[in-house]
Amino acid sequence: MNSPIDVVVMAAGKGTRMKSRLPKVLQRLAGAPLLQHVLATAAQLQARCAVVITGHGAEQVEAALQSSASPLAMQFVRQEPQLGTGHAMQQAVPALADDGLVVVLSGDVPLTRADTLQALIAASAGERLALLTIAFDDPTGYGRIVRQGDQVQAIVEQKDATEAQRKIQEVYSGIMAVPARLLKPWLARLDNHNAQGEFYLTDIVKFAVADGVEVVAHTITDALQVAGINSPAQLAELERAHQLRVAQALMEQGVRLRDPARLDVRGQLECAQDVEIDINCIFEGQVRLGEGVKIGAHCVLAHCSIAAGAVIHPFTHIDGEKTGVTVGEGALVGPFARLRPGAQLGPEVHIGNFVEVKNSTMAKGAKANHLAYLGDATVGERVNYGAGSITANYDGANKHRTVIEADVHVGSNCVLVAPVTIGAGGTVGGGSTITKSTEPGALSVARGKQISIANWARPQKKKPS
Repeated sequence: MNSPIDVVVMAAGKGTRMKSRLPKVLQRLAGAPLLQHVLATAAQLQARCAVVITGHGAEQVEAALQSSASPLAMQFVRQEPQLGTGHAMQQAVPALADDGLVVVLSGDVPLTRADTLQALIAASAGERLALLTIAFDDPTGYGRIVRQGDQVQAIVEQKDATEAQRKIQEVYSGIMAVPARLLKPWLARLDNHNAQGEFYLTDIVKFAVADGVEVVAHTITDALQVAGINSPAQLAELERAHQLRVAQALMEQGVRLRDPARLDVRGQLECAQDVEIDINCIFEGQVRLGEGVKIGAHCVLAHCSIAAGAVIHPFTHIDGEKTGVTVGEGALVGPFARLRPGAQLGPEVHIGNFVEVKNSTMAKGAKANHLAYLGDATVGERVNYGAGSITANYDGANKHRTVIEADVHVGSNCVLVAPVTIGAGGTVGGGSTITKSTEPGALSVARGKQISIANWARPQKKKPS
């Protein structure tokens, strides 16, 4: 089958039961809009284009997609008013070339697999109408697949079905593959003479049968692939089902998960051998974990790369949005640490509890173990950065850089006012505010002289008269 593939995505529905101002197809699953999942699958088919049919919240939906980095060539058509699935497809007709194979998807069915759609495309073979079907114990609400022998004869919607037809368990998923040259004349023949007064796309099945075109069904058993979302409860249910599948896939690769039911991957998580992940961890964006990495409980890791042997202790928050965060081999981070965009930790760096690092590099063996802030800093090898110390990198208008050269010891409760360089091997006495660069090997102390007053009496509260 050499026909180019053109994907049409139904994304016009209001989603009233979501009870949200956000259009249904922009509700998020695994950190991404439902519609984005559908388009990512379409991209795996190497589709020539994606035609997105919008309606309710059209401007929001179109703006969201235009700002995304999709590899697909996208076109938007609007369905206003919404008069049924057939009417929606009629709006897409001008955007479809006659030589294409049209794959129809739903914007609120996010977890259909690309290999399933490839099998559906193969079933169509560029000359048949192919339907994706599934059998449910309770098919209520779905269009029933009516067969004569093995041949599909019709799809009958729930409200139009007879009692006998309602007992049919095989249902239409809403996904089909059909040659555009056949689809277009069938769409032109649709009417709304049915219980809902709508133009049903499913009526094209009877036109195909009447025209002698074979209608085939590709049947699957995986309900998750055809599950649609109409309410917050369904969204939450599908989120957990999806996350459990992600967890199972990770474990098949050898990742040790303390509890597969308490994992959230909202992007792409790549794990090398012997990675261990404790409970209630969230991974967002692109995250890479090297061999033997250990992630403690209740951590959030986003847009970062953690090298082999590193340990991220519990309650650590790493967010490398835009510029990324890197953690070197054998580094120890946390608990309760925060690494912000631009943090680059070398091998064997130690970042302790309540330490924040932003847009700073820390060379091999550098340590900031307690209650400290490093912003816009370059920290050399083996530096020991004391508890309560900060780099004052912002003057109210501009950011400035602090350079702390190798083997420096910064005492507790120091303020390094940027721009400033602390020379290699130097020492900064505790409680100092450093405003000028220091020489290598120097001891620098900048604080008021201690004064002690003997036998000093504290003020006393006055007694009521």
